[in-house]
Amino acid sequence: MPRKKNRFFKESIMRLARTDVKKFVSGTTIKEALHDIKSSTDDENRIDYFYIVDCDDRLTGVIPIRRLLTSDDTKTVDDIMITSTIAIPMDCSVLDAHEYFTRHKLLAFPVVDDERRILGVVDIGMFSKEDIDATDRENMHRAFEIIGLSILQVREASPLRAFRYRFPWLLATIASGTTCAILAGAYEATLAQSLVLAFFMTLVLGLGESVSIQSMTLAIHTLRSLDPDWKWYVKSFYREVGSAVLLGAACWLIVGSIVVLWRDDVAASAVIGSSILLTLCCGVFWGLSIPSLLHKLKLDMRIASGPLTLALSDISTILIYFGMATFVIGT
Repeated sequence: MPRKKNRFFKESIMRLARTDVKKFVSGTTIKEALHDIKSSTDDENRIDYFYIVDCDDRLTGVIPIRRLLTSDDTKTVDDIMITSTIAIPMDCSVLDAHEYFTRHKLLAFPVVDDERRILGVVDIGMFSKEDIDATDRENMHRAFEIIGLSILQVREASPLRAFRYRFPWLLATIASGTTCAILAGAYEATLAQSLVLAFFMTLVLGLGESVSIQSMTLAIHTLRSLDPDWKWYVKSFYREVGSAVLLGAACWLIVGSIVVLWRDDVAASAVIGSSILLTLCCGVFWGLSIPSLLHKLKLDMRIASGPLTLALSDISTILIYFGMATFVIGT
């Protein structure tokens, strides 16, 4: 049975694709589209989006059923369609299609040729539940995306090709780590005055990274379904900062108490606790800003956000940590 399933995963997605795709030509009015749907004999229980094509039958947009039903019927499909349409290339395998569903959280995808002509459509109902553990696959994707990799890029790649995909992100980690080491070296005199700061530096870095990645993940999930504007950004930032302040205050209380009880060093406790609070707020800023900026620039925010967010979070943490130490303890 496993061999049979493996062969199934490697087959072309065209094996599962339906050819009865619901398409509307650009310029069709909502009223005409709704009339066409009502007169259709397709299965009503089938999960469908409605696809818009140009005069050459090339895919130009998609309309979810809810948007179509709630729109003014005097408008055209061009007025309400989503233009950033994700499609599955016809040469993808069944396993590749699984990954599209897991990554983009849509219910159906059109299958297109090299010129974006629709050849068919696949929906989530075509895959049996036992074919794939969606939760495990999503967790695996998230772990890969945080370090800047795509499974579609590295799976079954040769060692040299995998090296080319993975090494640039290691360089980013090396660069940020080296920058942090240089910055820490500049505060050597401050460290010499309070050795306990060195003991807790890793903890502060880890907390900053954790919160920045949490904010980044939430931002990426939200940005999959909307285009960001300043109103959304400011509202999201204030909400995330509010959470960061509460988290930072709780961590300050716990870690600060540990420092006082263990080392009886109130000054170091104040430095470490306040640094945690500021670091978490800064981590929220990077976690929200980097995906938003990459999305606005139409770059792949899922792959690039992780390394950039972690690098900037680490550098800002070091600056905040030793800046606070210099201010409170002195050089």
